Amino acid sequence: MKAKIYEGIHRQEQGAMTPTANIIRDAWVFGIIPEDETCEGWTIQGIESLYDKVSDAWMPYGHLASNLPPELRERHARIYAAAVERARAAGWDPELGDDD
Repeated sequence: MKAKIYEGIHRQEQGAMTPTANIIRDAWVFGIIPEDETCEGWTIQGIESLYDKVSDAWMPYGHLASNLPPELRERHARIYAAAVERARAAGWDPELGDDD
């Protein structure tokens, strides 16, 4: 059986507004991976391992951006603002539809 491979954050549908993309963005915030790492070609196991590292990094801050120290809070705001801008330009609509 062939392992499922992640397409990369910049290739995801919905402007990459998904839980997997959030894991990657949070890994950028905490410096776990460089901001130019899209995780394209990663296995599901690699993404799961990244999730564990991101979860551990969030733990001291109660998983709340408002609890981050200023440098991390500013990086988080910058990364997520850019993500929202890219997603909206790609047609992402944050409103839930009738089927959501």
